[in-house]
Order: sequence, then structure tokens, then C-alpha cells
Amino acid sequence: MRILQIAPPWFAVPPCGYGGIERVVANLADGLVAAGHDVTLLASGGSQTTARLWTVFDEPPSRAIGCPAHEVTHWMRAHAARHDFDVIHDHSSILGAALAAVGDGPPVVHTMHGPWEPHIAAAYRALPAGLHIAAISADHARRAPRGLDVEVVHNGIDLGRFPFRGTPDGQGYLAFVGRANPTKGPDVAIRVARHLGRPLRMALKINEPDECRYFDEVLRPLLADDVDLVLNGTASQSAAVLGGAVATLAPLAWDEPFGLVLAESMACGTPVVAYDRGAAAEIVVDGTTGFLVAPGDVDGLCIAVDKAADLARSACHRRVADHFSASAMVARYSDLYERVTGRQHPQILRVASRMLASVRG
Repeated sequence: MRILQIAPPWFAVPPCGYGGIERVVANLADGLVAAGHDVTLLASGGSQTTARLWTVFDEPPSRAIGCPAHEVTHWMRAHAARHDFDVIHDHSSILGAALAAVGDGPPVVHTMHGPWEPHIAAAYRALPAGLHIAAISADHARRAPRGLDVEVVHNGIDLGRFPFRGTPDGQGYLAFVGRANPTKGPDVAIRVARHLGRPLRMALKINEPDECRYFDEVLRPLLADDVDLVLNGTASQSAAVLGGAVATLAPLAWDEPFGLVLAESMACGTPVVAYDRGAAAEIVVDGTTGFLVAPGDVDGLCIAVDKAADLARSACHRRVADHFSASAMVARYSDLYERVTGRQHPQILRVASRMLASVRG
């Protein structure tokens, strides 16, 4: 099948550091190539892929995230060549979805990676029928605008980038990986670790103005020698932070549509202690691969951290390998492509042929 993957233009694929959508797109594009598909990836310069790479921007316009002019310029490269493909898979914003929904061309799958904020939901309701929308968790799909038909395909991670560690680092530290943003709860993570007398290692992404402001005004005054900070680190640095921890803290202050860090931590064998919001309960098996705590219950987080060390790290890894691997994601999207294009998998055709032969016999 000839497949065009459209990544957002803001970061390279895969990203050098933080960039959840870009990591997902990288895993999907390479996985589809490995499965035998003819894949083209539209992404910014600096991207690395086994697919055919198209670029519009030599340097990712990371400092201008959300600029509609950049996004339109990027997306129109795909629009101009749309008839060369059997299916287009768009991972950009509502603007990309709108461009995909108008005009002729092959079927378009659009993965909604962000929250269904009211104005975004209204825009999706206004789109004409024909766009095939995917959500990244069941909780995410339940929050979609009423009447919108949404598929569920969980994100998948490259297990090779998050190697399993059977034992934590001897320092007994806690981990936090994410953006410098109050919705991720990094300030809560610092307070929990300090209350428990454990060191904390943080891999923080700070790029956008609100992230810089939050770091300077809220996080910087909380920092001390018990917090080891990696700023805008690489994916391998984040994996190292996660893999050596006793537990990863995810005191989410919003309904995370998926939560890649949760899966990445568990892939390394590190249990997750999270507020029970959004898709956390779909990823973390409470009492087996981590603990889910009532939102806002800081004492509950502290109690759960003390219990997390007793969990089997192999169970954490197995959970991700079985349900949230890149190969599992590729299989689910391949099935979706086959359905929207009307193409059936060869195995399905063979089964159907045998059934028809038996009926005729």
C-alpha cells in the first residue's frame, strides 16, 4: 500500500529530545516500511526514517509552534501529491484535518493527538464527513464531540529505545520526565520526593515561552541539591532517567490523552505512580505495574511510592510489550488503512476463499 504520513512541522522525526507525536510518527513510519508498505514521510529537516522523506523546512520551526502559515506551507506539499497515494495519515492539528477534509483524493486518517478543548471540538464538528479520525486512548475517544465517529489506536513505543532494567539504580531515586508545565505536575513531584527523603531526577523540556516562565517562577525556587536536572535532553538521556528509578512520578493535573512517559517508564521496568486521570488507567495496571491515586492526593502519592519498590519490574515491561509496542500500533493502523481503502489483508482473502470453496463443495 502507498501511504503518506504527515508529521507536524515543529520538530524532527524522531525528535532529538522531547516530542511525543514525533516519536510516535517515527515508530509508525518505520514499522510500516518493515511491514512491506511503500511509505513517504512528510516531516521537517533533520528527520531520520527508513521511509521516503519529504521536507519543506530545512530547520524545524520549533520556536513558532502553532503558526498557521508554517503549517499550511508544510501541509500543501502533501496536498499537491495526494493522488500518488492509497491513503494519507495526518498527525497535525485541526488545520491539517480541515485541509484533508475538503477536496478530492484518497482516504485520509487523522489522528487527534491533543485534548478536545471546546473550540477544537466545535471545529471538528464542523468538518464534512469522510475524514477517518483516530483517538489515542479509549478515554480520549469518550471525550470526542458527540456524534463524531472515532477509532481508538493506542500509541506505541520502540522498546529498543527504552531497554529493560531488572533492578533500579542503587541511589533509590524517583524520576520525572515531561514538559515544564503545571499540567504535568513537576512541582508536585519535587515535593513528594523531598517529603520522602528521596533524590529526584528530572528530564524537563523547556522551549516555549510559557514553559520558560513556569520554570523560572515556579520550579527554579524549588530546586536544591536533591534534584538532578536534565534540561532539553535527548531521548536516550530520558530513558536513562526512567530506567534507573525506583518509580516514575506522574502527578497529572489534566486528563492526558495517552501518556507516553508512562509506557516508556514501564518498558524500562520502572513502575509508575500517577494521578488517576485521562488514559492513565489504560496504561498502568493498579497494584501490578504501578499505582493510581485519586487526583490531588499528595499523601496517597507518597504512600504509593513506598509500595512501588515491591512490584515486579518484569510485569511492567511485559505490559508494554504486549499492548503498547510500536509493532502493536503498526498492526492496528494497518487494519484501519485496509478498512478505509477497502483493501483486505491477503490472509483474510485466503480465509474467505476457503469458506466459499467449502460452501460450494
